Amino acid sequence: MDSATSDRTALRATADNGLKIVVVGGFGVGKTTLVRSVSEIRPLNTEETMTRAGEDVDDISAVGSKTATTVAFDFGRITLDARNVLYLFGAPGQERFWFLWDRLFAGTLGAVVLVDTRRLADSWYAIDRLEHHGTPFIVACNDFGGPVHTEAQIREALDLPDEVPLVECDARDRSSSKYVLITLLQHLRTLSQEPPA
Repeated sequence: MDSATSDRTALRATADNGLKIVVVGGFGVGKTTLVRSVSEIRPLNTEETMTRAGEDVDDISAVGSKTATTVAFDFGRITLDARNVLYLFGAPGQERFWFLWDRLFAGTLGAVVLVDTRRLADSWYAIDRLEHHGTPFIVACNDFGGPVHTEAQIREALDLPDEVPLVECDARDRSSSKYVLITLLQHLRTLSQEPPA
């Protein structure tokens, strides 16, 4: 038996519960970077080189140094314990790929809305879709060194209720990205313990 086959068998035998998390947000906010930084496996990604043909379709003015973009989704994995694994799906950010989001949301436990505080309006669609689907989420502000906003200013700009956690992060940093996911799991646990309305 080759090592790839034995790895798949070992995963099937130990991962009784696969928990699906989706990372969403605007174009170029760091979704792929977050999945890469925290995944224990080499992440699957569907990044393609950005070409001149896309310049007329995608607004790249705020992400001038970006050379590749996700065209389907990113996928990563984190083992929580002997029986539970977290599957991470990073959604594409451009409007032309939003039709994929509804499929990615199917079976999702919760979501992280990753935002760039320099472009808060780019996050509205993600929040709207999650609320439409009734998917619990948190908001993580990725550090791009932009203007500093208070939590109240960000909440007001996103029309974010107080009960939705808002955290800061650096998607390039593994421990920071893990903190984001821990915050989401804690939020989901809190919601599961609340009595039904």
